[in-house]
Amino acid sequence: MRQFLASLYFGKLVYTILYALSGLYLLSFWFESLFVISTGLLIIFIGILLIEMFRLFNGKKFMAERILTEKFSNSDANTVELHFDNNYAFPIYLEIIDEIPEQFQKRDFLKVLLIEAKSNRDYNYILTPLKRGVYKFGYLNCYISTKSKLVKRRYRFENEAEVKVYPSFIQMRALDFLSIDQKMSQYGMKKIRKIGHTMEFEQIKNYVIGDDIRTINWKATAKHNSLMVNQYQDEKSQPIYNIIDVGRVMKMPFEGLSLLDYSINSSLAFSNIALKKKDKVGMLTFADSIENFVPANSKKTHLNTLLETLYGISTNFLVSDFNRLYAHSKRKITQRSLLMLYTNFEHITSLKRQLPYLRALAKSHLLVVIFFENTELDEIATRSTTKLTEIYEKTIAQEFIYNKQLMVKELERNGIQTVLTKPKDLSVNTINKYLEIKARGLI
Repeated sequence: MRQFLASLYFGKLVYTILYALSGLYLLSFWFESLFVISTGLLIIFIGILLIEMFRLFNGKKFMAERILTEKFSNSDANTVELHFDNNYAFPIYLEIIDEIPEQFQKRDFLKVLLIEAKSNRDYNYILTPLKRGVYKFGYLNCYISTKSKLVKRRYRFENEAEVKVYPSFIQMRALDFLSIDQKMSQYGMKKIRKIGHTMEFEQIKNYVIGDDIRTINWKATAKHNSLMVNQYQDEKSQPIYNIIDVGRVMKMPFEGLSLLDYSINSSLAFSNIALKKKDKVGMLTFADSIENFVPANSKKTHLNTLLETLYGISTNFLVSDFNRLYAHSKRKITQRSLLMLYTNFEHITSLKRQLPYLRALAKSHLLVVIFFENTELDEIATRSTTKLTEIYEKTIAQEFIYNKQLMVKELERNGIQTVLTKPKDLSVNTINKYLEIKARGLI
């Protein structure tokens, strides 16, 4: 019996070994077949890859160009145009990575386009700068591939360029229509020259009864052997000065743009309107000293002079000296002028410290003080509150807003014109104030 069982056990063992060996043989055969198939597929893939590489790298058949305007407009949407030429005989997928200026802090610029065979395509994108100055563009990187997208070829175009960001000339053009002011004729207003007007020579004419004998031109009388008089008319070109405070109070930002840049953009737009109204426009900046003084002029080319001067303005973070401003104005601005003073006061005590100098300026000139509402405080003052800390914040915000209104009344009580405005509405409100002054004949 034992021998029978041992032989039976041995037979099962042999059977198991033979079965395992046959399984290994079949598995090895399957692996061998799989290896052959995978090798074949790999060869096919490498073949396709080589064909794709040959198609993409066979000559330089792709061109790209970045087209920039000569200058950008600060705080406005500026268009950058990209032009692409596909000279391949097949469509390509294009990935664009443009190295835009570091001031935008944008490092994820990526756009994918499809360009058909033997064709070209344009793509435009928008940049909105918030600071004046020089902006440097880097390389224009283009990655092209076929529809399979197995291979990409990089084209790097050394299209480096610099663009200067100027004060907002786009805003200036948008407000150009305000120079066509028909309100006075619509309401029957009559232009009247007030105190401080000046006279300019018009022509020499024959004397008639009623002419002022003080205007007799004796040289012309001797030449013509009859009484000749000089004829004058009210001078239409009135001097106007944009005075911009570049002290530390003007560095405060609202919606990404500083009060200084809001003032610069407004000065350019306002100067354009005033020049179209045939007035003379000048400017100066001040903080602890007087800088960038440009005498008033009415020439058509004068706007470019003002634009270049405004482009180079920067703040020095110092306290503004209104006494120095008054002393300089007394020496350099001798004719009665309209002074548009861009500054900011956050509390009525700061205004009262400068009020003696503002009153002194207003005695010799028509002074308009332009300062700003704090729009962030407006939001706090109008929101609903439930917590004690929020109530404190709302009360303080309302007090600051009330202080601004007190400043307006204090300035008007001292005979000083005012414009209290939100930063984004500065240009429109300043121009409207100027048109109002013109309509009332105050200059």
